[in-house]
Amino acid sequence: MSLRFHWSLSSAGEQRRGSKARGSQGGLPDLAALRQYCDMAEECGIDSLLTAFGFHRPDPIVLASALGMLTRKVKFMVAVRPGICSPVAFVQQVNSVSAFIDGRICLNVVAGHTPAEQRSYGDFLQHDERYERSNEFLAICRAFWQNQASVNFKGKYYEIENSTLNTPFVSSERSAPEIYVGGNSSQAEQLAVKHGDCLWRLPDAPSVLAPRVEKLREQGVEVGLLVSIIARVSHEEAVNAAHSLIADLGQVPRKAHTDFAKRSDSVAFTSVLKLADGGPEWITPYLWTGAVPYMGAPAIAFVGSSEEIASAIMDYKQIGITQFLFMGWPDLEEMSFFSKSVLPLVRQKEQVEAASRVDLPTRPSEDTANMERV
Repeated sequence: MSLRFHWSLSSAGEQRRGSKARGSQGGLPDLAALRQYCDMAEECGIDSLLTAFGFHRPDPIVLASALGMLTRKVKFMVAVRPGICSPVAFVQQVNSVSAFIDGRICLNVVAGHTPAEQRSYGDFLQHDERYERSNEFLAICRAFWQNQASVNFKGKYYEIENSTLNTPFVSSERSAPEIYVGGNSSQAEQLAVKHGDCLWRLPDAPSVLAPRVEKLREQGVEVGLLVSIIARVSHEEAVNAAHSLIADLGQVPRKAHTDFAKRSDSVAFTSVLKLADGGPEWITPYLWTGAVPYMGAPAIAFVGSSEEIASAIMDYKQIGITQFLFMGWPDLEEMSFFSKSVLPLVRQKEQVEAASRVDLPTRPSEDTANMERV
């Protein structure tokens, strides 16, 4: 399986957006910057672009709809928070968008990361209950995408009676959108097993992640990493770029993210923030936490030369990671450098890996089965 690469639209047109408190971030889209971003993604062969959810952003499905009409190839990964809207209305929205852009829409399901923000949308459930509700939400969505003539559902959080939708999901490739479940918690993993195609999680060292990734892969779920990237021609240049990124930010962003960590109940966000608080700055020779206190948990980053980043990506592939969702600084330049200097190396390494597997001597069937699971 070839690795797949996605990119986040979160900071399009605003390089250090993550260093600002969410309450101070503008939610109006910069269409010119977003269109330039999408054009670059298509030129670079990026699989999909994440349209994230939050009060400090434009609505993700509206944004995906607008950008989808301006593009030809790239998909849009729409973030959804179950509980914010009706699952029936959401499926109707997704299916409608799919009809306009030939199914170039997939989903990033996140149960929520801050109780205060959830409550501002009218959602007062706690962390574990949000996952229980997400299970029901996706069960209803799946029923529609399985083309059931009429959907009936009665659970703890939703009751649907004789529901039909006359707008089907439209795609030349799939009968339903791919579903990416976001989170580092055991509840996120369970939700991905039940309803997801892939689990998005924030990274740690390959040796730490390997057992959890193997368990999920055995249950038929892909695992991908949401990680930032600072790739340059040389290792020294990449490290200098990483340090320059945070050199002039001061303590205000650090306080904003410290305060956010106190309010958040997200296992993914709080675990990475804790990892960066007083822990080693380098988790591995290429995984850097230095920007996390200033720009948030998603700022945990791959840092290094083209060859080092490509090798790092392959290290994660060896433990079963199949997809990557990147952010970069500055994003357009990072995306371009990745496609020209890192991605060709990754594809070469994948070809070598595939050839070595073909050349392996024939083994008993049990050993072969074990090898394929690695």
